[in-house]
Amino acid sequence: MPYLGGEETVRELRRALSNPNVQSDPLRYRNTILKVIRTMSQGVDVSGLFSEMVKACATVDVVQKKLVYVFLCSYATLNPELSLLVINTLRKDCQDPNPMVRSLALRNMTNLRLPSLVEYVEQPLTAGLRDRAACVRRVAVLGWAKLHNLHPSSEIDAAVVNELYSLLRDPDPVVMVNCLRALEEILKEEGGIAINKPITHHLLNRLKECDIWGQSEVLRVLQRYRPQSEDELFDILSLLDSFLVSPHPPVMAATLSLFLSISSNLPVISLAALERVSGPLLAACGSGSREMRFAAVCHIQLLLRSVPGLLGPHYKRFFCGYAEPAYIKERKMQVLVELVNDENVAMILDELKGYCTDVNTDTAQAAISAIGRIGRSYSDRCLQILTGLLGLKQDHITSAVVQTMRDLVWVCPQCSDTVCLALDGCEETLQDIQGRQALLWLLGVYGERISTAPYTLEVLIDRVRSEASLGIKMELLTATMRLFLCRPAETQDMLGRLLHYCIEEETDMCVRDQALLYYRLLHCGIEKTREVLQGRRSDPSLGVLIGRPAKPVSQWARCFNTLEPLSQGAVEAESDSRGSPEHVTYNSKPNADLSDTLSCSHIEEVHSGSDSAMRCSDSSTNVLASSIAAPLSLSLSPAVSPEDFEHLWLQRQALHTERGAEKIEEVDCAWIEECVRCPAVLHCSPQSLQAAMQLVNIQTLAFTPQQMLPWRVYLYTHTQRSHSMDAPNTTLILGELLCTGEANQKSGVKKGTADSEAGAEGKEDQLVRKEMDATADRLRVSEDGQEEEEGIKVILNQQPKDDDALRQFLTILITVLNTLSSEKD
Repeated sequence: MPYLGGEETVRELRRALSNPNVQSDPLRYRNTILKVIRTMSQGVDVSGLFSEMVKACATVDVVQKKLVYVFLCSYATLNPELSLLVINTLRKDCQDPNPMVRSLALRNMTNLRLPSLVEYVEQPLTAGLRDRAACVRRVAVLGWAKLHNLHPSSEIDAAVVNELYSLLRDPDPVVMVNCLRALEEILKEEGGIAINKPITHHLLNRLKECDIWGQSEVLRVLQRYRPQSEDELFDILSLLDSFLVSPHPPVMAATLSLFLSISSNLPVISLAALERVSGPLLAACGSGSREMRFAAVCHIQLLLRSVPGLLGPHYKRFFCGYAEPAYIKERKMQVLVELVNDENVAMILDELKGYCTDVNTDTAQAAISAIGRIGRSYSDRCLQILTGLLGLKQDHITSAVVQTMRDLVWVCPQCSDTVCLALDGCEETLQDIQGRQALLWLLGVYGERISTAPYTLEVLIDRVRSEASLGIKMELLTATMRLFLCRPAETQDMLGRLLHYCIEEETDMCVRDQALLYYRLLHCGIEKTREVLQGRRSDPSLGVLIGRPAKPVSQWARCFNTLEPLSQGAVEAESDSRGSPEHVTYNSKPNADLSDTLSCSHIEEVHSGSDSAMRCSDSSTNVLASSIAAPLSLSLSPAVSPEDFEHLWLQRQALHTERGAEKIEEVDCAWIEECVRCPAVLHCSPQSLQAAMQLVNIQTLAFTPQQMLPWRVYLYTHTQRSHSMDAPNTTLILGELLCTGEANQKSGVKKGTADSEAGAEGKEDQLVRKEMDATADRLRVSEDGQEEEEGIKVILNQQPKDDDALRQFLTILITVLNTLSSEKD
């Protein structure tokens, strides 16, 4: 037997297909064609048999036609010229008395997907729309959609569109649904099919005739229609009432989505619909399909936002099965957290405690995190379980427990005493980075209550040279500084050793700059250092888990029955990898202005082309800590190289110059220019400026030396707003700080013009000296004799555009600049 993938196999099949004896025997000929298809399915290239297979399509045997058409559709794009030989046979089959042959010919005629064959396909498709057989009309309708995909830029004849609209009243329900799909595809640029009152009522009356997927398609399209009166609305809801409790999850989900869409102004109706679908959703959670179970649990999380106690009596349905995958277990545990109350808290905690020792580490850590969230309302019971888990001395369990305790004391400060007692000795078990960062944060914030805190930090400081994690080193610096403020006698020596290593020996610029910032901060005095480092220890404004207000249905109705709930995490998703709770943004006051959070008084914005300037009063030295807690998260990842920065900056600067500030929005980016008065920043060393920027996750790429004109600083960062569903998740901001000293030059020139022309050359030397003096103190002399501070121009470019994120970032940047300016003064 020849080798399966060799050319000998193709030659043998060609000889068999060309053998007259084989062609004269229909059974042998069909079996040979079947061998060709089998060989093709095994990955062998049999495109060389295309001409022989073209001859084989001229037969009355339907089975042989199907086999040959499978081959031709697979290799037509490789043989476009030979494919023209098939058209005559296909067009002839479109007129065959057998409707199965006609539908088969139409389907494969459009499946060839060759632009050169379009002119031969249109006439058979038009005739197929009027065919007496329903199976032919089904194929013809979808054939027009395939033809549109082949040439999306070309417009289909309006007569064909009208014909498709008329086929919405076809007696066959499959033809009706296929027309909806075809019109949606053909009229995509126009917003899809036009849904009016007659079409809506026709589709609703024929909904029961469709199959499951047809019903789902019809219900999805009907979401665009808005009832013209309240009576019509209730008539539609009455027709859909039986589908709301359909045993088929796709139909039930599509019906509920339609309910929520057309009754958005009637919250009572929406809540009643949510209560009715609780039964079908619970049934879907017990489906044999893992995908169906996962989707059902994710959509139940949406329902619980508006009706928290809807499924409270059925909490046992969300207990995890042994054989369930980890992703379903994690979502079920998130639902259990939402269903906890005074009656079932003991049962749920006992069940979650069993999951904490699961062989899957992700499941175990998710269970520990769930217990910590329940601890917001039942702290004593949860802390007892968490403390017991520390006794197991397992790395991943201890790490998850320490992180959970850190998050718990951030929300519930009354738990701090119990947590401090439980931390004794757990540092010996911790190995992973997140767990050690959580422990360091606890040691730094509550070090005065933990007797062994200095000794634990001393061991880590002695090993800092072998520490590979950048996050551990930076958290160790902060923790040691905080512990020094409350226990100076025990910490002074180790802090000196740590700062000496980080400044003199550390190669990473982030660690070195943070150490320099702390070193210079200590020179400002203990009180100033305490104001900056000892910020909030907790955030009780997050509230407890029980008794939270229900959210309106309109907040999540648009994403129901989509893939969005599957990608979202818990209702209050928390970051799994962070070093400090202060670095996580909790938007507890969505409508509050960011300027209220920062210690910065009034800010007067000035866009390009305006004569006014931005003013900001002297801010206290704790603004850095306050700015970190703003409802905006900044990140340095992914990194932007200097070459990439230069390319993007010059490209967008040229775009801004050519199109202007108004038309630049067409490319989904924002460009603003502001002026800030903080003259002392020019006297700050580049190391101090870089360290201050990196403390709030702003990376400086290039800067000119201090007191050099023009003075420039280039920077970038990534913004992320996790609580905003409408805005983009992340944006890239490129920035430039610029001070040219033009104002000083203008004032000097004005004074120089009053002198005689004879001493012009000497005046130029005086102007140079005055300019150097002005660079030292950054003062500008106005016409009325008053001294005004020199302004620094802030130029920001953001893509994609997010006005709120850009405004908040600008406020943080101004706060950092004013903080550096006040410290320099």
